[in-house]
Amino acid sequence: MLSSNLKDVYILDYYRSNERVDIGRLYGNRFEILIRGIPHTREKIVEIVDRFVEEVASLGGFPNFFGVQRFGAIRPVTHIVGKKIMERRYEEAVFIFLTKAFAYEPDVDRRAREFLKDSEDLKEALQIFPQHLSFERAIIQHLLSNPGDYVGALKVLPENLFKLFIHAYQSYLFNRILSARIKEGLPLSEALVGDLVIPVKEGLPHRQRWIEVNEENVETVNKRIQEGKAFVTALLPGSDPVFASGEMGEIERRVVEEEGVDFSIFHLPEFPRIKIRGMRREIHSKPFDLNFEIPEEEMEGCLRTTFHLFRGTYATSFLRELMKAPILNY
Repeated sequence: MLSSNLKDVYILDYYRSNERVDIGRLYGNRFEILIRGIPHTREKIVEIVDRFVEEVASLGGFPNFFGVQRFGAIRPVTHIVGKKIMERRYEEAVFIFLTKAFAYEPDVDRRAREFLKDSEDLKEALQIFPQHLSFERAIIQHLLSNPGDYVGALKVLPENLFKLFIHAYQSYLFNRILSARIKEGLPLSEALVGDLVIPVKEGLPHRQRWIEVNEENVETVNKRIQEGKAFVTALLPGSDPVFASGEMGEIERRVVEEEGVDFSIFHLPEFPRIKIRGMRREIHSKPFDLNFEIPEEEMEGCLRTTFHLFRGTYATSFLRELMKAPILNY
């Protein structure tokens, strides 16, 4: 994360609008966000924003984490279910999805999950689970008709939701690798020997091609990065992984080992339609056309920001660096 000089900035609410845009040849999203409830004077907000803009410029952007919505802001369970699926622990995956409760859920949802966890009574749970938990109810109904068929229970889910579990676990591993690089004090927008760097092609990071950084090309590669024509990457694990070497390779292999990842898990014979490919993903991103204003017409303690991001980059990750606020605030 960027420095903590924004740690006192909080919001009560925000507004966001997305729009497909063409930034020259850079395809991405345009965001307009109103941050409310900032407990500072106008002068203090200007000071904080000025420091933040300087930081973004000096660091070449911000860490390209997968945003919290990838895992669930209210109920961050998606990647946990994904890990159990990848380990072929299908019963555990099903019951974590059904029963793991969180404090910010509606009371009726939480009580239903806790009842099933404590009682293991699927028949009664079907009567208790509210109608809006339609995916959970479909799984319960399947298990009542097909006791013990946990693979079949997962197959009643929409394919996009099932894929989200897998992708969330991949994203979790990527975020862990990126976090480890930051903790070790390694740069994000500067390549080191052993890094794998992807070029920009037709205005977007080209994740299917990478260049290994060595003593001979490191200076040239870093010039391309500073020009916005290349990005340092980290492993997004999947089938046929390509590890970096050097310090980044050590980080990637350590995280994978700590997680107990066997890459054979990325082939699921019970779900032959699901292809779990890995790639290299850029570890930093830069907001384009970044602007801030304090709206005169709004109540005190408001800040409006507009910016563009590459597609696949999370505005919530940018807001996290700006606001240093609790997850549910951004």
